Amino acid sequence: MDTIPENCYAAIDLGASSGRVLLGWFDQGMLKLQEVHRFDNLQQRLHGHHCWNIDGLFSEIVKGLALCKSKYGVVPKSIGIGTWGVDFVLLDKDDHMLGDAVAYRDSRTDGIYPVADAIMSASEVYARTGIQRQTFNTLYQLLALSKEHPEQLEQASTFLMIPDYLNFLLTGVKLNEYTDASTTGMLDARIGDWDKDLISQFGIPTDIFQIPSMPSTVVGALTDDVASDVGYQTTVVLPATHDTGSAFLAVPARDEKAVFLSSGTWSLMGVENKEPITTEQARGLNFTNEGGYERRYRFLKNIMGLWMIQSIRRELNGVNYVQAGDEKAPKIAPQHTYGFGELSEMARQSESFTSGVNVNDERFLSPDSMIDAVKSWCKEYDEAIPSTTGELLQVVYRSLAHTYAMTVDELKRTTGKEFTSINIVGGGCQDTYLDELASKVCGMPVFAGPVEGTSLGNLEVQMIRAGEFKDLQEARDCVARSFSVKQIG
Repeated sequence: MDTIPENCYAAIDLGASSGRVLLGWFDQGMLKLQEVHRFDNLQQRLHGHHCWNIDGLFSEIVKGLALCKSKYGVVPKSIGIGTWGVDFVLLDKDDHMLGDAVAYRDSRTDGIYPVADAIMSASEVYARTGIQRQTFNTLYQLLALSKEHPEQLEQASTFLMIPDYLNFLLTGVKLNEYTDASTTGMLDARIGDWDKDLISQFGIPTDIFQIPSMPSTVVGALTDDVASDVGYQTTVVLPATHDTGSAFLAVPARDEKAVFLSSGTWSLMGVENKEPITTEQARGLNFTNEGGYERRYRFLKNIMGLWMIQSIRRELNGVNYVQAGDEKAPKIAPQHTYGFGELSEMARQSESFTSGVNVNDERFLSPDSMIDAVKSWCKEYDEAIPSTTGELLQVVYRSLAHTYAMTVDELKRTTGKEFTSINIVGGGCQDTYLDELASKVCGMPVFAGPVEGTSLGNLEVQMIRAGEFKDLQEARDCVARSFSVKQIG
């Protein structure tokens, strides 16, 4: 293990299934990382909904920050938090949380489109916000909440996205960070502020939102209680708190003809633009324009991603992704515990099986059984139904790769640009079989790595602010030489 210097920074990276606290530092022209603490992030079933265990996550974050000093003997110069997008909490006038932190895979927004479209057309919402239409968009979640628990919106004093709320717990400071706010479907795509006319038309109070703060903004010092728990005082800084925003910062693209793919539970595939694209063509193809560092725009598509593989693995291993709360989660005794590498190889051995599915179909968002969902699609659309685990996995792998190829073609048509490579970052880049399929089906080389894309992007922003790097390009150049990137194809 490397000796960690005093000039180090902490990145808190929360994903849909796990979280980590890492330390990063600059040493002789290289960027170094040390994982300090890793923990599970399982949803809970509470009051009839799938919810995040926010208190549990915050406890693990504090534990990881404490280990920086107690185990590694260092105090990070600053801390940054990144999470998934769209989810939020509401606070009352006394800063107490109203209701639960409902997760985006919950079913409360089922059937929300007709309700929303009666208020404002989908084309107008897109022209204003540039955000891909998905049932779990924050706008639709708030609309669903207004129908189920109108009292919560009536009592709300503050709206905070998940990383905003965790920053509040760390510092006592309430703010909305720009890149995560951009995922809500309520931010004006061009001016980077809340579209209060849109918000009010949907019956949502406009005074609960803070003016969006940009990445590199100082949130504040730790509260006295948190400082006591972790054993030191330091500063919390905003990275791009939306994890995809951070992951795109770590892409070591060789030129401007590269497609970016952040691969994990979701596959986020697209390019960086200087301006949003909110045309009817872009809306029809369901591209999104998420805000990025330095007001870049991530023009991309959310693709279901490795969630389907993760779900099949959990099902085979008898693990439910939601913890029991007010309802009992089913328990299945597994006959064999499968690893991701084993599943990938099983898929490779079934390459002759050619059935495919639309991975973005909503039936795959949160099914009781992913295995049954895949089989039901194949039956409904007259595809051969997989009869072995290998064939089942091959359906998912093949379908993901073909969705990547379709998305690249749509990017070409929408942007008018040609692309010559795909850069894959994040944990999913370790799946060599999927990388190979992507290269083959898309007809271009894949550059896989670095694995720690989200954490690296988080650290880059903190370190640019601290003067370790003069700008983003210098930071990206450092990432490119510091971490392994494998060319395939």
